[in-house]
Amino acid sequence: MTSQPAFIQVGALADGFAPNSHILAPVADLEGRTFVLTLTDRGVHTLRFGAADTVDVERITHGGPPTRKFHACRVTSVRTGIYFVDYIDASGLPVDESGKPVAVSTSYVLDLKRQLCTLVTGSLPSEKETRIDAFTRVERGMELTGVQAQICHGRIASDTDFNGTALHRPSTELIGMRNLYTYSATERYEHIYLNEHFYAWQCLSGVEAGLGDVDRCHTIGIDTALYLFVWREKVVPTLGVLMIDLERMKTDGKIFGYEGSRFDALSNFPVGANAVVLNVTRHPD
Repeated sequence: MTSQPAFIQVGALADGFAPNSHILAPVADLEGRTFVLTLTDRGVHTLRFGAADTVDVERITHGGPPTRKFHACRVTSVRTGIYFVDYIDASGLPVDESGKPVAVSTSYVLDLKRQLCTLVTGSLPSEKETRIDAFTRVERGMELTGVQAQICHGRIASDTDFNGTALHRPSTELIGMRNLYTYSATERYEHIYLNEHFYAWQCLSGVEAGLGDVDRCHTIGIDTALYLFVWREKVVPTLGVLMIDLERMKTDGKIFGYEGSRFDALSNFPVGANAVVLNVTRHPD
């Protein structure tokens, strides 16, 4: 009898990815700079960067008072003039059914080349929601994953009303690709982009070797052959936010989830890979 590959918690995944990983080094390009982001449905966010790994974020939402928080962050750049800024607001504004604050994952793409921006915010399901089985979710008309993500777009230093404005937008350009991603000497994954809503993955080698699944995903076109890829896993609550550069054949981003199975600690760790396009399938009309 062959052994059954087992799903692992995100904290264990982080441990497997860490040694000799292919993540990008953080950059200090934004240090001392301020950016005012006007978002289509999230008001105005002002980002003031201090040291390379800190950002002061002030948010003014429609009809609400301004809020201001200081965060430790990671800033990387997979392509010149385009930056990925990521942090976790562990204090969280929303609360779950037990009254516990919900940690919010926040990722910005700052496209200084075209003065555009995209914001991804996400949250993990509570333990109670995580333990709702798949059949019950189908019966209730719920998504199979309890991981939530909201994506909105905007401009930098602009009060444009967005009518007819060319912003970052969803892309179908990855559909049909079968790509190999090497995250380190030990961790290799294959992605197959099925349609606008789902992709398939399998671990070829590493701590998840032999595992695979089909999960919910979202793809945003940032620039030529450059994509923001967001996925939400349903078995172990996981949010992934990744920049995929198919000119440079490089990715960089993060994976967010619970440290273990007790739902009392978080893991938000950087990931980055060298990419290879294995083949592209085009279905006949």
